[in-house]
Amino acid sequence: MTSQPVYAGVDISKHHIDVAIAPQGDRLAILASDLDRLVAWLVHRKPGLVVVEATGGFERDAVAALVAAGLSVAVVNPRQVRNFARAAGRLAKTDRIDADVLAAFGLAIQPEPRPLLDEQAHALRDLVVRRRQLLEMRKAEKTRSEMRLSAAVQAGLERHLAWLDSEIASADDDLDHMIRQSPAWRADEELFRSVPGVGPILARTLIAEMPELGQLNGRQIAALVGVAPFNRDSGKMRGTRSVWGGRPGVRAVLYMATLSAVRFNPVLKAAYQHLRQAGKPPKVALVACMRRLIVTLNAICKSRSAWNPDLTAITAARPRSPPEQAGRQDIRERFAFEPPNSRSSRRRPGPRCF
Repeated sequence: MTSQPVYAGVDISKHHIDVAIAPQGDRLAILASDLDRLVAWLVHRKPGLVVVEATGGFERDAVAALVAAGLSVAVVNPRQVRNFARAAGRLAKTDRIDADVLAAFGLAIQPEPRPLLDEQAHALRDLVVRRRQLLEMRKAEKTRSEMRLSAAVQAGLERHLAWLDSEIASADDDLDHMIRQSPAWRADEELFRSVPGVGPILARTLIAEMPELGQLNGRQIAALVGVAPFNRDSGKMRGTRSVWGGRPGVRAVLYMATLSAVRFNPVLKAAYQHLRQAGKPPKVALVACMRRLIVTLNAICKSRSAWNPDLTAITAARPRSPPEQAGRQDIRERFAFEPPNSRSSRRRPGPRCF
């Protein structure tokens, strides 16, 4: 008779770690620094899967130690676990309850373990996120500097803006150095930037925050980014399809790159114009092009071949059967968005990449 697999839920905070085993109910509460005890305790119980929430980086050392010990670890989205707890009627929230919920989540859902990022990949992701934070701070300070403030406050804002500019430039230099030091990242960046409209910012964001690129199919990668439309139907009611979820940081950069690509990438430009002529609102057409761009980049990463406009155009123009065409008719429904500026049709000296 085979024994039933067990699942471990590990709730990690800054100072403490709580562990629960399902379905047996064993528990452990230790300090966050006592990772050797955590590993020994879990190795002895041989769980089929260890489920950990992403907690802003506090989980990294524990996950690395557990993976090094040969345990399967799944780092899951806290929102999914919280929704699971509500569905199970667990409305209270403590570290001990969270560990129980994580173990029950692993037993019921059995999330798939993902490959662990190495230290260099973590450093690249941290740097990309830090650059984004600096840009957000600069935008806020720039807005404040345009207000009517006292001379002393205005001088402080200007000093802070100058410092932020220098930090952003330093982050860009560090990113350049890290990409150049890795042959694999350098090759990925060259492949991504072969697509018109894709510049260094999008390429490095994908390298840092989309390690799944090239390993999933087009639908999966679109959903992971957050540009896949989801149904909202019930009975005879056919609701509005909309995109949601995904990785907002990646989606924001992809959006900016698509604004450039629909003007200078011949394939995406034709697709955008076709959707607009078919009566689609501007943002619907733009989100559709965002999806096409990320699916194209996923295929490029998978095939390890540079962008081919002829092949991309042939694939995009592949005829669909009438049922498939009807099913896709309302796949990109309304997104209220401002119409494009009338000046956008003017010829520019060259393509702009993001």
